[in-house]
Amino acid sequence: MSNMNVDVFSQQIEKLHSQIQKLLQCDTTKPNSEQEIITEAFEELNTAIEELLTASEELKVTRAEVEKERQRYQDLFEFAPDAYLVTNIVGTIQEANHAAATLLGVNQKYLVGKPLILFIAQQDRQFFCSQMNNFQELLNWELNLQPRGGKPFPAMIKASAAYKLQGKQVGWRWLLCNISERKKTEEMLHQAYDELEIRVAERTAELVKANQKLLTEITERKRAESQLLHLAFYDILTGLANRAAFMNRLSHAINYSKRHSNYLFAVLFIDLDRFKVINDSLGHLNGDQLLLATASRLQVCVRSIDTAARLGGDEFTILLEGIQDVSDVITVAERIQQELALPFELEGQEVFITASIGIALSSTLDYKHPEEVLRDADTAMYQAKVQGRARYKLFNSDMYANALAKLQLETDLRRAIERLEFRVYYQPIVSLTKGSILGFEALLRWQHPERGLLNPADFISLAEETGLIFSIGKWVLHEACRQMQAWRMCHDSNLLEKISVNLSLKQFSQPDLIEQIGQILHSTGLDADTLTLEITESVIVANGDKVTATFLQLREMGIKLSIDDFGTGYSSLSRLYNFPISVLKIDRSFISLMSANKKNLEIIEIIATLAHKLGVDVLAEGVETKEQLAFLRKLKCEYGQGHFFSVPLNSSEAEALIMANPLW
Repeated sequence: MSNMNVDVFSQQIEKLHSQIQKLLQCDTTKPNSEQEIITEAFEELNTAIEELLTASEELKVTRAEVEKERQRYQDLFEFAPDAYLVTNIVGTIQEANHAAATLLGVNQKYLVGKPLILFIAQQDRQFFCSQMNNFQELLNWELNLQPRGGKPFPAMIKASAAYKLQGKQVGWRWLLCNISERKKTEEMLHQAYDELEIRVAERTAELVKANQKLLTEITERKRAESQLLHLAFYDILTGLANRAAFMNRLSHAINYSKRHSNYLFAVLFIDLDRFKVINDSLGHLNGDQLLLATASRLQVCVRSIDTAARLGGDEFTILLEGIQDVSDVITVAERIQQELALPFELEGQEVFITASIGIALSSTLDYKHPEEVLRDADTAMYQAKVQGRARYKLFNSDMYANALAKLQLETDLRRAIERLEFRVYYQPIVSLTKGSILGFEALLRWQHPERGLLNPADFISLAEETGLIFSIGKWVLHEACRQMQAWRMCHDSNLLEKISVNLSLKQFSQPDLIEQIGQILHSTGLDADTLTLEITESVIVANGDKVTATFLQLREMGIKLSIDDFGTGYSSLSRLYNFPISVLKIDRSFISLMSANKKNLEIIEIIATLAHKLGVDVLAEGVETKEQLAFLRKLKCEYGQGHFFSVPLNSSEAEALIMANPLW
């Protein structure tokens, strides 16, 4: 019954009930029995009508609940995340939710009335029709859906029959699910499974093969462990103990000496002299053979309770245990030197080598760590090197103090760069033909906060050893160029023709030296032909291709080169001839002894003549008297420096000298 019919029926019952009530009230005045029968009948009818009214009210409540439930079902159907369809028995769409419309690419209101088969991919339509004709109650299957204006995609379809209350089927309910991602996953899983099967088969074959080699591998592993143990404590080349083993043994000796006051030991630090020359000359293979032979001779010199070790390179150490006194150590050191003094034969050629030995005794200091003993033996060895090599030195407290002082100086030197403690002093270069200042030589000084003004001799060797010479040298070059350019801008540039700056062999080894000098000249604005770089004869002796190329590049830039302290080194005249130098500087040692020794006069004359023959100017250092100046002018030396003209000056003092413009 429709909602409207139910409402009309309820109204008619209400009207009939009202009429019966009025009739009953009217007829109660009639006393006859027939009338009683009629009244009783109407009362029963009234009761029946009241029951009908009650039933009608219950029907209204039930109808509201049903309508609410229907709306709830409709909302669930409409907003369900999955695609739902309802079709009639032949597959025409009667209802479709929003998800179904989205899945099939059709507006929801246009989807109703369309045959479902329109959205089945062409290749699956025949299958779909056969399934529609054959399945009864519930069936799941996979096929490809064809959305409107899109590409087909695989889908899972679930269908169930829809019935009327009488049990008659009126259509189908459909659930459509896009299974593209699942299909991809399945394909990937199948592929992975296939690959896994292949890998499992391969791995199985490998395991079978590995099992066959298991016993062999176990044997090899044990042998490898033995080799690793040997490598951990023994030098590969010589077979001697390595650093780790030596330090371990030395640590035991220190601990033992603490428990036994009369127990003495000593460490010998041995470094082969000039090994690098032999290694570079004869090749690394012969160098290794020499190290191997050296190790054999060292082992001959020690007892079975002692430990000989190779620390690396050409450095060896020996731990002598249980010695009586220092004489035992000296005996071993002298025997080592005697053994090493014998010739070595390498590829049919006799080679001679010596060693510098440093000795540290356990009684010298209260040693607590093996590194301390090795450090002191190394310090003593370094002293042996400094004093001429091929000798031994015993470590003492003075060496320790010197080592500490050197360490402190290095610390101060590093801080000096940060704290700007370096100064540049300027000593005039005088033209001996004109008698006027031609330029200056830049001289480095260190204004030490505690030790005062230090000369380069006090710290340059340490700067070169630590590598600080590079940053210091760059600063000096920049400051000298900057100051010279400032003077040339303020005074007659024709009177200030050159600024001379010293460069060491280590500075020449810098790969970016040319770029560095070019940047300094560019930043200061100084002309390249105003700059003269002073080098020592050692740079010429180390005449490698790289140094030669650097000289040529500097000459192309317009920079002049000067040989400093000429005559004190071991210059090769052939090399000197081939280098593009502009000035030879006669060392002050020849000038200062000019009046005392006639030979010095001859040497100065020879150097001046040689320089002029090579087309090179001469600069004499250390000029202190009028007589020296007169002699140098007689030899036609071009330039002079020395206290006769001026001591090295700071920048303000040099400025005042330029202003005075003296003549000599």
